Amino acid sequence: MKTILVIEDQPAMRKNISFILEMEGFRVCAAANGREGVETARRERPDLIICDVMMPEMDGHEVLRTLREDPAFTLTPFVFLTAKSAREDVRLGMNIGADDYLSKPVVHDELMSAVRARLDRSTSLHGVVNRGSQPDFERLDLLQSAFGLTHREAEVLTWLAQGKSNSTIGVLLEMSERTVKHHASQCFAKMGCENRSSATLMAIEALSGRCPMGGGS
Repeated sequence: MKTILVIEDQPAMRKNISFILEMEGFRVCAAANGREGVETARRERPDLIICDVMMPEMDGHEVLRTLREDPAFTLTPFVFLTAKSAREDVRLGMNIGADDYLSKPVVHDELMSAVRARLDRSTSLHGVVNRGSQPDFERLDLLQSAFGLTHREAEVLTWLAQGKSNSTIGVLLEMSERTVKHHASQCFAKMGCENRSSATLMAIEALSGRCPMGGGS
């Protein structure tokens, strides 16, 4: 059973999210503020963390920075949950290492879609690391040479491989979601794959310095 840590200072919101996750078969541990969240994370070693941004003691950004400094949490999926939806807030969270960003009030389907996507990607990423390599998401040249991508396509693919949604990639790269979808489609065609999951696995292999599985020339 996967363990999910919910860090949220509003009791009703914390209880609601925990209830949804428990009904979906997850073990849930919860914390009422950032400092308590860091302590709980270190004690429970959750498989995924959902964290509010604006909190007492420690805000969500500080929680993320603190945990990412610990090698034990380098690959732990981290999802921000916040009422703030300004583009600059999304960009900041993603740039310091968040995996996803959900705006309150989050609905059941959006929450579970984000959780399952992050856990699936985490499993794939751990598989690559366990084989003795780790992807370098700064090496756009590896994606360009492996799949014949343009620089812009490689930028989009490296964010796709990190589990970012099209809308978030649009914020990070300052382009429309429609343009992101176009570049993603071009990547899939050049890689010889049909969907995001296959492209992610192939990109992670390439960024790890390994020959990508299947795909185009």
